[in-house]
Amino acid sequence: MVAVAILAAGRGTRMKSDLPKVLHTLAGRSLVERVLDSCSLLDLDRQIVIVGYHAEQVKQALSHRPEVEFVEQTQQLGTGHAVQQVMSVLARYQGDLLVLNGDAPLLRPETLQKLVEAHQNKQNAATLLTANLPNPQGYGRVFCNSDSLVSHIIEDRDCNIAQQQNRRVNAGIYCFNWQKLAESLPKLSTNNDQQEYYLTEVVDYLNPVMAFDAEDYRETNGINDRQQLSAAYDILQTRIKDNWMKAGVTMIDPGSITIDEQVELEPDVILEPQTHLRGTTKISTGSRIGPGSLIENSQIGANVTILYSVISDAEIAANTRIGPYAHLRGGVKLGESCRVGNFVEIKKTTVGANSNMAHLSYLGDATLGDRVNIGAGTITANYDGKQKHPTTIKQGAKTGSNSVLVAPITLGENVTVAAGSVVTQDVQDNALVVARSRQKEIPDWHQPEE
Repeated sequence: MVAVAILAAGRGTRMKSDLPKVLHTLAGRSLVERVLDSCSLLDLDRQIVIVGYHAEQVKQALSHRPEVEFVEQTQQLGTGHAVQQVMSVLARYQGDLLVLNGDAPLLRPETLQKLVEAHQNKQNAATLLTANLPNPQGYGRVFCNSDSLVSHIIEDRDCNIAQQQNRRVNAGIYCFNWQKLAESLPKLSTNNDQQEYYLTEVVDYLNPVMAFDAEDYRETNGINDRQQLSAAYDILQTRIKDNWMKAGVTMIDPGSITIDEQVELEPDVILEPQTHLRGTTKISTGSRIGPGSLIENSQIGANVTILYSVISDAEIAANTRIGPYAHLRGGVKLGESCRVGNFVEIKKTTVGANSNMAHLSYLGDATLGDRVNIGAGTITANYDGKQKHPTTIKQGAKTGSNSVLVAPITLGENVTVAAGSVVTQDVQDNALVVARSRQKEIPDWHQPEE
């Protein structure tokens, strides 16, 4: 049995923000939610978040996770005091308690799984996650015997020269035998510079206590300010991109590319520089994205090319070419082998296969069949000032340059719209529609003199 308690009560004054520190986002998710997700490989009996500063805001942010319980720490008197707040809600609990910091979002689920397994296999009273830092200056050192059993923890300022060479530090992440911890928590004192209850003091009352080293010390990094938040994002991005490159994705300039964790990529996808993939985007094999493209919450088929374009909430079928400078949004669905060119905007529109919108057009709230050709400057006038109206363009239809289709309207199969037409009524199949004034020519005309 394992429960988790996440310390999330502090303000985080160094963030220079009224937003609780644990609600600041890292790659699209809050810090505290990332910490919760780091427990994904554990079979948890309880998930407790200890809240304090702007508690209601934190509760609201996690309201979509009904499994989470909240305990309030009305006064922030240290890490030991925070864990003391769960004593009443875990009064009859007899398993292990994992204690995590709500501002440590880089922990891998595999690391926590190994920590808990080591703790339970050795039947420890407490197991500390430790990190071997390249430069441990400023951190308390953890000293162990050959079996990784902790003998003592010494603050940096109290270490002698020999002890300062020890690079193992306490990461502030623990797995406890709850019953033994509950017996020790009332013994905590405030006999320290900050006059706070430190959780590290319980190590003096528990036995055995073991250290468990994180494979990558950067997993234990906490977030205290905006610079550390930015550094954490770089670490996270490096992990994500390394994993995808190992899986067969080509990245021309990885340092200029960003990818959210939820994104899915198939082998032989090519990402050009300055490409940014967000949300639940999925890109199929052979597609080439970028340079300079942003794609979010979209499904991209095989062998699609997207150049200098922005795409959100769209589905793009195979062998389609998009860009440069196209914008697709709000539920667009493109069929196979379409062409969307320069400065085309498409919103809430379904397009059939082998259709072309080459340049300078707007399609909104429309349905297009197969083999439709949209001429340069064609727009659907879909908004009357109060409501949006639909446009239907059936298969094989063509619009000339600078056509305006005033919705609601339907163009039948194989219709041709003459250039410069403003079409306000439905058009039957196989028709040519010309909707413009006859050209007038006034000979020998001069601008009147004032």
